[in-house]
Amino acid sequence: MANPICPETGAPMVRDLRPMTITYRGASVTFDMPGWYCDASEESIHDRSDLKVSDRALTELKAKVEGRLTPKDVKRIRKRLKLSQKDAGRLIGGGPNAFQKYESGDILVSHAITSALLLLDRDPTGLEVLEERNKEQHAA
Repeated sequence: MANPICPETGAPMVRDLRPMTITYRGASVTFDMPGWYCDASEESIHDRSDLKVSDRALTELKAKVEGRLTPKDVKRIRKRLKLSQKDAGRLIGGGPNAFQKYESGDILVSHAITSALLLLDRDPTGLEVLEERNKEQHAA
């Protein structure tokens, strides 16, 4: 995008990172939000990639407030279990692309997946049960 003009003031806008605070159920987080900003007003313009930053910050905040796993925790547990993202989605749930979305913060991890991962983190032998179940399903 070429340097846009502020719709409110007509002044040129500049590409920048500015602090943004979001609140969810009384908890807040401040992060650097990319976008086009007008120094003469409060106006800003954000494209799809800019909005991913705020969406991911909100996903992480929701995870913390609701007691679900954060993207970083999902990745840590999956790696500890020595599973690829596709295998984790197949065995634990969510489908082949779910763990990529969980780990990037694009999707909030469900309570069920949070519970399964917490149990597997405590006792990785539970993965054997899931692998056996998966074999049985594909043999039928």
